[in-house]
Amino acid sequence: MSKERPAIGANGLPLPILPPERDVRVWAKLTRVVVYTPGFLALLLLKVGEPTGFGITVELLMLASTAAIVAGLFIGTQSNEAGADHSSRVAAWSGGLVLELLCAVPILCAVPGLFHELANSKLLHSAAPGAVAVPLGITELLPAVAILPFMLYQLAGFGTLHYVVSKPVNWVLNIGILGLILGSTASNRMGAFAVEKALVATLVIAMALVVFYGVMKLRQMQIEFDANAPQKPPKEAK
Repeated sequence: MSKERPAIGANGLPLPILPPERDVRVWAKLTRVVVYTPGFLALLLLKVGEPTGFGITVELLMLASTAAIVAGLFIGTQSNEAGADHSSRVAAWSGGLVLELLCAVPILCAVPGLFHELANSKLLHSAAPGAVAVPLGITELLPAVAILPFMLYQLAGFGTLHYVVSKPVNWVLNIGILGLILGSTASNRMGAFAVEKALVATLVIAMALVVFYGVMKLRQMQIEFDANAPQKPPKEAK
C-alpha cells in the first residue's frame, strides 16, 4: 500500500497537493544521458551539416545538454533526512521540471531539423555516379511524432508541471509548445530562418519562465505543507 499524505492541515484547510515521491536514481541516470547525447549530436551536426540549414538546431541541443547539468544540481540536493529544508525537499521535483521543459522540449524542437541535416548531408552520403537523389518528403517529419507521447506525459498527469499550474493552464502551455515546435519546423523547411529563430526564442524564453515559476511554486507549496501538516502522534514505547 502506498503511503497517503494528509489532505487537511492542522488549521482545517486543505493542504497543497504535492507531486509524489520520485526515485531520484532514475532521474540522475536520465540526467547523464541528456548531458552527453544532445552535445554529441550538436558536434556531429556542426561537422556534417550545412550552416545555412542549421537554424538554431545546434543551440537547442546545447541548451538541452547544459540544462541537464543544472537539473543534476537540483536532483543532487534532494533530501528528506536530518537537516533537510524546504528547498531540499522539492529539489527532485524542481530538477524534473528542468528536464521536462529545458531538456526534453528543446530536443523535441531540434530533432526534425537534426534529421533533415543528417539525411541530406553530402559529407555523410557521397552520391554514386548516375545515382538519383530520392527526396524523403513528408517522412522527414516522422521524428517529430515524439511530441505526441510527450503531450500525453504532460496532459495525463505524469509531468511535474501538472502539480504547479491549473489544468486549463497546463493545456494552454502544452498546446503552445506543440504549436511553436510545428511552426519552427515548418519555417526551417521553407527557409524562413528569421521566423524560425523568433519562434524558437519564444519557446525557450517561455519554458525558462515556466521553470522559474514552477520551482518557486513548489517551494512555496512545501513551506505551506510543512507549516500546516498535522503532527504525527508520538510512538508508544514497547
